[in-house]
Amino acid sequence: MTESRHSNPLAPAGARTAADVVTPALVARLTAGVTGSGSTVSHAPFTGEVLAQLPESTPEDVAAAFERAREARRHWAARSVRERAGVLLRFHDLVLRRQSDILDLIQLETGKARLHAHEEVQAVAVAARHYGRSAPAYLRPKRHTGVIPTLTRVTELRRPRGVVGQIAPWNYPFELSVGDALPAFVAGNAVVMKPDTQTALTALLARELLIEAGLPEGVWQVVIGEGPVVGPEVTDRADYVSFTGSTRTGREVARSAAARLVGCSLELGGKNAMLVLRDADIEKAAAGAVRGCFSSAGQLCISIERLYVHASVADDFLARFAARTRAMRLGTALAYGADMGSLVSQKQLENVTRHVDEAVAKGATLVAGGRHRPDAGPLFYEPTILDGVEPPMAVCTEETFGPVVSVYRFTDEDEAVRLANSTPFGLNASVWTADGRRGREIAARLKAGTVNVNEAYAAAYGSAQAPMGGMGDSGLGRRHGSEGILKYTEAQTVAQQRVMPLGPAFGMDDEKYARLMTGGLRALKALRLR
Repeated sequence: MTESRHSNPLAPAGARTAADVVTPALVARLTAGVTGSGSTVSHAPFTGEVLAQLPESTPEDVAAAFERAREARRHWAARSVRERAGVLLRFHDLVLRRQSDILDLIQLETGKARLHAHEEVQAVAVAARHYGRSAPAYLRPKRHTGVIPTLTRVTELRRPRGVVGQIAPWNYPFELSVGDALPAFVAGNAVVMKPDTQTALTALLARELLIEAGLPEGVWQVVIGEGPVVGPEVTDRADYVSFTGSTRTGREVARSAAARLVGCSLELGGKNAMLVLRDADIEKAAAGAVRGCFSSAGQLCISIERLYVHASVADDFLARFAARTRAMRLGTALAYGADMGSLVSQKQLENVTRHVDEAVAKGATLVAGGRHRPDAGPLFYEPTILDGVEPPMAVCTEETFGPVVSVYRFTDEDEAVRLANSTPFGLNASVWTADGRRGREIAARLKAGTVNVNEAYAAAYGSAQAPMGGMGDSGLGRRHGSEGILKYTEAQTVAQQRVMPLGPAFGMDDEKYARLMTGGLRALKALRLR
């Protein structure tokens, strides 16, 4: 393999270690509420050492967790929406106040740089504030026009589904655990959550803080264990399923939910594209590409893996992008300063290495990166840019989920849109241009649940009033906004008929009633009623 000319430098090492943070007392405190009769362990990506010994749940433990959640939910759902929303607003303040503790655990369990860990704190605080302020409006009874205005009074109510089964991934363990659970809680549900074993402590710290904010302890149950063992036990007992993970597993979750006629929301894989148009600010686009491709070492569902650049600016863009990429500092410190952290597991490292090595062997060119960096830590891999990627290279179409991006050139914007859409995935996309209106027009043509103009992913994801989710193989349903909370409810219509029934009355026969209703229907249309 051709090596890049300039290796990524190492950021200064930190003074604090995993042993300073993940103490036996901390583990015992956080896991006290876990339903688990077995034992398992998590590891620290920065060093490969065992991080914590954790309880492991059996199918019987999962059943017991659901029983406790159902009992606790009855009292929780009886509280007013405003009272439940108040818990979220207090949690918001606790998250910001305790962010140092949160960041330490996120880094130690995922291996990501501290700034990337802070994105999770930001996202959770935004979600807590949004649903803490907006839930009463989202959930309030709504009046609708009845079949006969004034005579038919119609009200739409929102009822909690019951106990939500949530399966959370390892890559964003704070945001994709409690961040997704907050709207379920404020809607009056309980949650039984299975976090990834690797990142269970972060989710458990979120639970501790939410209980401190006022959530009844029994309303949030946590079970820990291998996905194939514990996951089906959660999905088979839930009244609604929330899943974030791979497309393959998401299909299994959807089949399980469909068999039981319960709803589900799925955020799955992506092969996200960024388009750099000929009029883009190249320096800003290069800086944006670094964030978009290498945040959390590329282990972000909405990160960029395909870069389509107009041929007239491709060389200039690539030179600036590569220079910024080679200058990124790799680090393990529990402090700000590193530009990128580690991959989370040996499996992720092997997948990244396979994609890059195969592409280079088949003719792709390494522009930057392309090396495992054991001098930084056992699972570090340099941020990598590939040029000349073509089918059937795996990196061309498969999700890498690591710090690897492929660059492609285009000459026509229609061609760029077609190439960006030439994948079964449709999660996130990015367009860079000096013309905002043109950028929005192109964005509307892209097959993706979120599209950012002059930003890679954060603008859309961070706008919590707007829905976020995937199209195609990237999933079903949405988080954020009204869809992000109403999915955790059942709509109930209550219609009260007054004065006269919807049938012959006051001595009229069937024919007179039919004429009356025919005239009424014509009048309602003429009055432009909906």
